[in-house]
Amino acid sequence: MATMFNPPHPGETLREDVLPELGLTVTEAARQLGVTRVALSRVLNGHAAISVDMALRLEAWLGVERGGRAELWLSQQMDHDLWRARLETPEIPARG
Repeated sequence: MATMFNPPHPGETLREDVLPELGLTVTEAARQLGVTRVALSRVLNGHAAISVDMALRLEAWLGVERGGRAELWLSQQMDHDLWRARLETPEIPARG
């Protein structure tokens, strides 16, 4: 099986692109999102996944027109999780 590139954790996108673009600190972004600074920091550093709740908060916060669709954040998380699982899971034999 060909190795797919490492899709970034969506927290990396938030940390490296979104927060700097908005000129926000982690503390201020967490306040605006209605989550704790610790919870947001865990996502930003790839230690926690984007949950459905967080994806909906990002959508409401950023707005759909600015790339904040919940489905986008969840899709990025799923791509990252699948990539990691494929690296960590031995080949699963095909049924047949």
